[in-house]
Amino acid sequence: MTTDYRLIRASAPTRIDLAGGTLDIWPIYLFHENAQTLNAAISLRAHVEILPRTDGKVRLDSIDTGKSLEVSRWEDLAELDGLPLLAKLAHFFQAKNLTLRTRGESPAGAGIAGSSALNVAVCGALARWAGLTLDAEKLLNIAMNVEAQVINVPTGLQDYRPAYYGGVASIELRADGVKRVALKVDPHELERRIILAYTGAPRNSGTNNWDITKRHIDGDRQVFDCFERIRDATTGLRQALTKTDWTDAARYIQLEWDARKQLAPGVTTPAIDELIASAAAAGARAAKVCGAGGGGCLFCLADPADVPAVQNALVAGGARLLDYHIETTGLLIESS
Repeated sequence: MTTDYRLIRASAPTRIDLAGGTLDIWPIYLFHENAQTLNAAISLRAHVEILPRTDGKVRLDSIDTGKSLEVSRWEDLAELDGLPLLAKLAHFFQAKNLTLRTRGESPAGAGIAGSSALNVAVCGALARWAGLTLDAEKLLNIAMNVEAQVINVPTGLQDYRPAYYGGVASIELRADGVKRVALKVDPHELERRIILAYTGAPRNSGTNNWDITKRHIDGDRQVFDCFERIRDATTGLRQALTKTDWTDAARYIQLEWDARKQLAPGVTTPAIDELIASAAAAGARAAKVCGAGGGGCLFCLADPADVPAVQNALVAGGARLLDYHIETTGLLIESS
């Protein structure tokens, strides 16, 4: 049943993955007991707008890419190459008589889960348009599975949850399911210590993550051991954050990054290494790349007094600072 809304707007936050990323790809986490990821939702949001039509057609507009497509029937969306994620989602929800427009506040290929945030926002908006009531897990499963169909490799589980819930959380990865646990961390105190910067080079997370996943499944001992170290560092970081121990937090972020760099040659680059070295010389206590690596964003943890110097070092190295705050509100949907 389609409703008679005149306008629907939805938005969802992106995230900084603090530690444990890539462990959330099935089935990697099944081989590492007590696997988890830690992430913080941030205010760079993905936005969706749905406007009604009367001609039965479906139009998709991506403001960020400047791409558009229009079809006469929702069935025609199934195999379109242009705007594949939007087309797959609109097809799944059997969209008709609407124009769907999207835009994101994060740079393309930033590694802060912009596509996942957009995915969750689109799912929420289309479900509202269709008059469906979806609980969190149902909506998140649709988002994850449709994105996997689009990128043709397995997706991680963590990125959809900060988009849906907001806040700072652990995503516990177990054989009996995935559990989100909100962490008792003062968002302001975390925010005033983290500098987020775009390196200027986008990356393709599907490529890096799928190569690592295949190597793990094929029994690569180095990859397995790296994930064990990533798991242990993530556990340590969670404890440090909940104790407000910033010295230990920096130590575990650095341990996580040191292990992550060993997963595959493309995780870091000379340009990223140079930026991180400059940030460290300016006072950063830890730094790591967001997402799969190879480009996109990096974040640094520093004492508040050292943040301006770290920011200046990153800008001098060619990075672009991203203005953000920790976002405690997740998916928002408004209709009229």
